[in-house]
Amino acid sequence: MFRIGIDLGGTKIEGVILDADGREIFRKRIATEREHGYQHILSRLKSIHDELVAVIKGQPNTFGIGTPGALSPRTGLLKNSNTVCMNGQPVKADLEKLLNRKIEIQNDANCFAMAEAMLGAGNGKNLVFGVIMGTGCGGGIVYKGEVFTGKQAIAGEWGHMSIDPNGPLCFCGHRGCVETFISGAGLENRYAEKFGVRKPLKEIEKEFFAGEPKAVEFVQIFFRNFGRALANLIDILDPDIVVLGGGVSNFSAIYKEGVEQVSKTVLTDEFQTPIVKNQLGDSAGVLGAALVGI
Repeated sequence: MFRIGIDLGGTKIEGVILDADGREIFRKRIATEREHGYQHILSRLKSIHDELVAVIKGQPNTFGIGTPGALSPRTGLLKNSNTVCMNGQPVKADLEKLLNRKIEIQNDANCFAMAEAMLGAGNGKNLVFGVIMGTGCGGGIVYKGEVFTGKQAIAGEWGHMSIDPNGPLCFCGHRGCVETFISGAGLENRYAEKFGVRKPLKEIEKEFFAGEPKAVEFVQIFFRNFGRALANLIDILDPDIVVLGGGVSNFSAIYKEGVEQVSKTVLTDEFQTPIVKNQLGDSAGVLGAALVGI
């Protein structure tokens, strides 16, 4: 049985085919062209789906899609997607009608967590928490090889836990969300707010390693916020491993000084939770989509 997965992003749609042993046999990427609206995105998804099916000559396959946001269990409509034309739309029902097949749609962070749990850094672990710290901040929970979505399809959304009720306003309407402090965009916003000049995170990181005082001060604040945010999560979930993804996960010092701040804050006599970098990189989302397919 082949597995087909599609990762629906804001700028690109990526598809993959896995064989019965989980080996990748084909990959395809096209532009999303979201500026043309919802129906156009559906047609783009159909185009890449049909090409993937043709590659395996229509042999039996499962199919899954990963996307920002989640399907509301109450309404069946997509919510919380940063491709805003998708929000409030019956994406699953429309695609099932268009493709004439059953499909599974999962949040992109859940797909990341699934891929790392089954094929990457979390392989062999019972309870894996996958963290994405990119433009935004999200997470996914995989328990014994299955994504846990929760009653309202918001399980793992640690980016919207508030760690400072008087903090910055988040796009979700609340203040002091984790995302506003430790996502890539959040960090750049906080730096500009504190020092009156905007710098890309990579430049701040470079200055930190060079010992530049402002960068050192700022990054230490980042590590403390990272420690508090992740310790709150670990206190509740106590996962076997935490796997970090997204652009911020490339900040190498996080795995020493950031983890030290987590260790100081977690409620335990001996901190044992591995906090590691992802192994699958940008491939995780589309591989996870293939793994969650039905």
